[in-house]
Amino acid sequence: MTEPNSPLTVLIADDQPLVRRGLALIFHADPGVRVVGEAGDGREAVDLARKLRPDVVLMDIRMPHLDGVEATAQLTAELPECRVLALSTFDMDEYVVGALRAGAAGFLPKDVSPEELVAAVRTVDAGEAAVAPRLLTRLISAYVTTPPPRQAGPAPRTRPDLTARETDVWTLMARGYDNTEISEALRISPSTVKNHVTALFAKLGTRDRAQAVIAAYETGLVRPGEAAGPAEDPSPSGV
Repeated sequence: MTEPNSPLTVLIADDQPLVRRGLALIFHADPGVRVVGEAGDGREAVDLARKLRPDVVLMDIRMPHLDGVEATAQLTAELPECRVLALSTFDMDEYVVGALRAGAAGFLPKDVSPEELVAAVRTVDAGEAAVAPRLLTRLISAYVTTPPPRQAGPAPRTRPDLTARETDVWTLMARGYDNTEISEALRISPSTVKNHVTALFAKLGTRDRAQAVIAAYETGLVRPGEAAGPAEDPSPSGV
């Protein structure tokens, strides 16, 4: 997380120079954000992150030499303090779930507004996930139970020992509810919801909301096609 009064540092990784330049210009307009480097492929992104130690890496999913999923896995293993925000041209992309599994703190399509992008970077820097709940639910419903190409499917995960209330919170989270909606649905205070979410992350061994939702599908707690959140079009979490 960025130190108080220090600019948030960002590394941009994309194989298209024009995209990198456009993203950099967005952040140059914000005095609280500083772009410290640009990488043209996943391997260069990992090398630069090791050297520059940015707060957030904007990681294109599809890049040569080392794709964004593998690069994300390496970064989250070696530099856990560095948050990865995955970017993709496509909303429904199996690589997005791969990146979230690998430890990315969130996902955004490349056509988001500059304001949404900056807000998402600040959100993941603060330790939260920046993924629209319904988008996340659709992605997981479509891909999380599908074996990766040319590989065997992942071994089923075992559910941890949770309390009944923690299971309720986890289920609603997986269906796209944000903390306020969980609070209203279960008639408990927002602070109690936050405490349950923190306990869930610890018991599940997950870093954030995105990974917790993936775990809910992998354990069979919820199934693809089940209802999403209660709001008609809830705003993206943290965006």
